[in-house]
Amino acid sequence: MTKEMLDQYARILKEELVPAMGCTEPIAVAYAAALARETLGEPPRQVQVLVSPNILKNVKSVVVPHTQGLRGIAAAAAAGIAAGRAGRKLEVISEATEEDIARVRRYLDRVPIAVGCSQREWLLNIQVTVRAGEHSAFVEIAGSHTHVIRVERDGEALAAEDYEEAGPEPTACSGLTVEGIVDFAGQVDLDLVAPTLERQIALNTAVAQEGLTGRWGAGIGRILLDAYGDQVHNRAKAMAAAGSDSRMSGCELPVVINSGSGNQGLTASLPVIVYAEDMGASRQELLRALVVSNLVTIHLKEGIGKLSAYCGATSAGCGAAAGVCYLMGGRLSEIAHTIVNGVAINSGMICDGAKPSCAAKIASAVEAGLLGLQMQRHNAQFFGGEGIVTKGVEATILNVCSLARNGMASTDKEIIRMMTCEGC
Repeated sequence: MTKEMLDQYARILKEELVPAMGCTEPIAVAYAAALARETLGEPPRQVQVLVSPNILKNVKSVVVPHTQGLRGIAAAAAAGIAAGRAGRKLEVISEATEEDIARVRRYLDRVPIAVGCSQREWLLNIQVTVRAGEHSAFVEIAGSHTHVIRVERDGEALAAEDYEEAGPEPTACSGLTVEGIVDFAGQVDLDLVAPTLERQIALNTAVAQEGLTGRWGAGIGRILLDAYGDQVHNRAKAMAAAGSDSRMSGCELPVVINSGSGNQGLTASLPVIVYAEDMGASRQELLRALVVSNLVTIHLKEGIGKLSAYCGATSAGCGAAAGVCYLMGGRLSEIAHTIVNGVAINSGMICDGAKPSCAAKIASAVEAGLLGLQMQRHNAQFFGGEGIVTKGVEATILNVCSLARNGMASTDKEIIRMMTCEGC
C-alpha cells in the first residue's frame, strides 16, 4: 500500500471509532439541543424538535442516560438542554451531575417541547429551534450524527467557516476494499491505530461486563451463557449481546461506536476480543484483527448509509467473523469467503429501532458471521448466482448495499408506520 492509502485507512478508523454514551440517535438529538441552548445564550422557554422518520424510529424505545429512565425525543432534547455540554458531542450528557439529572425532569415538566417530523428527504436529519423572550436559535444536523450543517441566532446564520450550509457530508470511507483492508492490517504501524483500538477494547468490554452482571434489558447475554454454556463461540455472542443489553436500557458507560452505531461497535469488537483471549493471541495480533473487523464493518455499511431498514448488526457480525478469521491465520481469500457466506445467511434482518431486542439481533448476526467462517474453514461456500451472492466479494457487497438502500426503502416506511401508528 502507498503511504497515502495507509494514512487514509488509519484516518477512517480514527474518525469512525469514537466514544459515545447512550444510543447515538437520542444522543444526537441531545447534542443538537445543547448546541441550540448554548447558541441562544440562556435557558429556552420554548423548544421545537423536528426529526426524520429514521431518527424517530431509533429514539422511540431506548432509554436516554441520565434521565432516570426516560425515553423519546422530548427527553433527549431536555437532557441536552438541562444537562448537556455541546463540546462533548456524542458524550454530550456524560458529565451530568445529580443536580443536572434532577433538572432534566423539572425542565420537561415546565417547558413545552414540540416534536414533529422533518420535511427533509434525508434519512438522518435533526432540527432544533429554541426561544426565550425575543431571541431564538436554530441548529440542524444532517447526514451523520454530529454533522452540524446550520446554526442560527435570531434568524442570522453564523460564520460559514464555522458551520457548513450544505447538505449531508459524503462518506469519508470511499475507496475501502477487502483486499486493501487485509493489506492495511498487515502493514500498518500499530502505533498509529493502537490508541483508538485500545480505547475500544477497554470501553466495550466494560459495558459488556455490566450487561452480564447488571439487570439490563431482556438479559440476552446472560440467557445465552445460562442456556448454551461457556464455549468460546457462545461467549462471543453473549458478550456482544450483553453490551447491547446495557446500553439500550440507559447504561451510563460509554462505548466506542462504528459507523455511527454503538451496537455495531460492540458487535464488531467483542467477539474478536473473546476469541483472541481464548486463543492466547498476542496484543499485536488482536489489534490487527480488530483493524480487519472494524474496517470490514465500515466497508459493508458505507453503501447502506447510517440509518436504514437493514439491521446494521448484520454487517458488524460479518466484520467480527472476518476479524476472527484473521486471528486464525486467514487472509484475503479466507476473509472474502467468510464475508460472502455471512451476508448470504443473514442479509435482510430488519431494523425496527433501538430497543432491548437489538441484543438478540446482535447474537443472531454474530452467529451468522461465525457460521460463515466455519463454512470457509470446512471448504464450503455459497456461489455466485445463488440469491444475492454474485462473483467476487466486492460485487456481493454492492448487492447487499443495493438491497438495503433501495430494496428496503418501502420496508422502512412500513416499519415506521407500525411503530408510530400514524407514521411521518
